[in-house]
Amino acid sequence: MSAGFEKADTSSETDGNLAEVDLQTALFDVVCDSLSAAFIIYDKTDHLIFASRQILEFFPLPAEMLKPGTRLRDFLGAIYDTGIRQQYDVRKGGSPSREDWLSQKIASHWRERFDAVERHGADSWVRFVKRRLPGGYGVTIISDISEDKKREEQWRSDLERVQLTEDILDNLPFPLFVKDRNLTYVAVNLAFCEKYQTSADEVLGRKSGDLFSPEIATRFEESDRHVLDTGEMSISRQRQISRDGIERDIVSRKHRIGKPGRYFLVSTMQDLPRDGADLDEFDRASAITTSSNQSYRRAYLPVPSPVERREPAAMEAIVPENFSGRKILVVTADLAAETAALRTLSKYGFESCSVRGEDEEERFLEIATSSGISLDLVIIDNQMGMRCLELAEQYGIPALVMDGFQIANELTFQIARHFNRNSRSGSGSDSDWEISTLDDAVGLEVLVAEDNDINQIVFSQILEGLGYRHMIAATGDEVVRLWAEHRPQIVLMDISLPGFNGFEAARLIRQMEEAGGEVRTPIIGVLTQAFERDRTECVKSGMDDVIMKPVSPDMLETIFQKHLMEGLMRARN
Repeated sequence: MSAGFEKADTSSETDGNLAEVDLQTALFDVVCDSLSAAFIIYDKTDHLIFASRQILEFFPLPAEMLKPGTRLRDFLGAIYDTGIRQQYDVRKGGSPSREDWLSQKIASHWRERFDAVERHGADSWVRFVKRRLPGGYGVTIISDISEDKKREEQWRSDLERVQLTEDILDNLPFPLFVKDRNLTYVAVNLAFCEKYQTSADEVLGRKSGDLFSPEIATRFEESDRHVLDTGEMSISRQRQISRDGIERDIVSRKHRIGKPGRYFLVSTMQDLPRDGADLDEFDRASAITTSSNQSYRRAYLPVPSPVERREPAAMEAIVPENFSGRKILVVTADLAAETAALRTLSKYGFESCSVRGEDEEERFLEIATSSGISLDLVIIDNQMGMRCLELAEQYGIPALVMDGFQIANELTFQIARHFNRNSRSGSGSDSDWEISTLDDAVGLEVLVAEDNDINQIVFSQILEGLGYRHMIAATGDEVVRLWAEHRPQIVLMDISLPGFNGFEAARLIRQMEEAGGEVRTPIIGVLTQAFERDRTECVKSGMDDVIMKPVSPDMLETIFQKHLMEGLMRARN
């Protein structure tokens, strides 16, 4: 009798365990549904403990493959046999064999952390997140990220469209600006900045009242508001006295674009013909491009003298008088940068000229050398090729590599720093301008991870000019090695690197710090475009901040002060 009761108790306990397992399975399925993801859990012998039914939405597998106890290898083999692998992007070298594919997948399941994204078909993207827990249990989460990928592609396409629009506006030969419904400047082109000798940063986000006198600003905004409220085109004739003392008549056209609630004001400015044609004749000549049913109004508003522009305090520099007369060659294909550079050089008494590419530079240097003309400096736009820098080195001429903004806005500072430093050192040799590899590397302050040759030169010249001891690594593997050897005070990390990318290199550095109890090194991500996913990934990988290319002296000094402050100053002193 007691044996019967004992048997009944055992049976009851077994039923209870089965019920608990069924409840856990049901709960896992609910979680998977709520997360729109599939889960696979396996033990340290690689046998399935749980596989959610959502797996079948990703792979056309037999249902029995999801049963607990199935070997992970058999489960993966069944996936291979479905032929889904043929829809993946095939890398160079061809598709792996079944055994090679299984070996790769099993290896990835045994990594402590492994994330991957695979493309299934033309419009389907699947993300795999694999974790191996300390006890040996493994978890894989499979999710469909197709919509995220499509949004990302749309975002990228929109950014490219915006960039194309900006490039088109910047190549227009006449000034143009755009204001929003609050009459705030939201866009200006290069011709506008050239005309008023200012920069976009000094205009964008501001209103007419910030740039002009109250009386003039009020008149401008009355005209702007009328166009925004009525949709009527406005044509105004203005008399402007430029800095060279020449009076010009300017015709300004304003019109409204956009939809209700999202209107924008677009304004263009053109010089009147110099043959004395009056406004009516000018209007008739341009009426070809105006629809017949579009009304417009004339307003006659004076334009103030251009706003005086001061360079930022950090960029102010004094060029000694004994440097005037030095011969400088500018190499750029950017007409606006070329014009700004030659104007600045002429202002400070330099003898200067420009060429538009490496072929012109080579012919110019050949002629100058054969004629006995000695150049003191070559200024190279960083959009030009490495050949331009190599030619300067070949002829033994110091070179400065700058981006378009630096040429237009920081040229005085860069040239003064070059000549002042060479004057103090008593040397103008080429070696002053080579990338510092810092062989002794004692007291290394800045480690730069950058694989682009031109960007390496830009970083090197800025850091040399600011007085920081630095090294440059061209691969992710090299930056990790140099960090381990020299323990820099800060790392500037490009995210697109050969070998380890910037994210992986940052993670390795953080792991080495934790393992050795090291003081945390600030790591700054250097991005080319402001994708939010890149910013997020920088944070996840352990980076402390991000900056955008192109970099400038002010940008780097700001980031150094933010993350190093007194510690770096004490180390340098």
